[in-house]
Amino acid sequence: MTIFSKIIAGEIPSYKIAENDKFFAFLDLFPLREGHVLVVPKTEVDNLFDLPAEYLQELLLFAQPIAKAIEKAFDCNRCGISVIGLEVPHAHLHLVPIHSANDLNFTRAKPQATAESLKKAQEKILARL
Repeated sequence: MTIFSKIIAGEIPSYKIAENDKFFAFLDLFPLREGHVLVVPKTEVDNLFDLPAEYLQELLLFAQPIAKAIEKAFDCNRCGISVIGLEVPHAHLHLVPIHSANDLNFTRAKPQATAESLKKAQEKILARL
């Protein structure tokens, strides 16, 4: 069971943004920028492109209103999307409020966010969903 499956199951607390029967979205505890959200399928698959085609389509449709809410909630040019897939062996998308492509640089150190800043980011996104 991956850490994401444990989060989805409620075994590990998270700052949930959205959920339906197939997907779960929550704040990254080590954000590139404030408002960094992870979107994961509830099905445990390592590689995003190993998901069935309908899951890939539905994943983007699930992420779309979250991305729009992120764009409204934070000072950014747009909500960037990234698929790295190396950190956790569970398919996932990163939604990050960005000003430039450099804001999606995953090689930079990512300090752990405080509970207070995560709660604030969660509230800002949820208010715009």
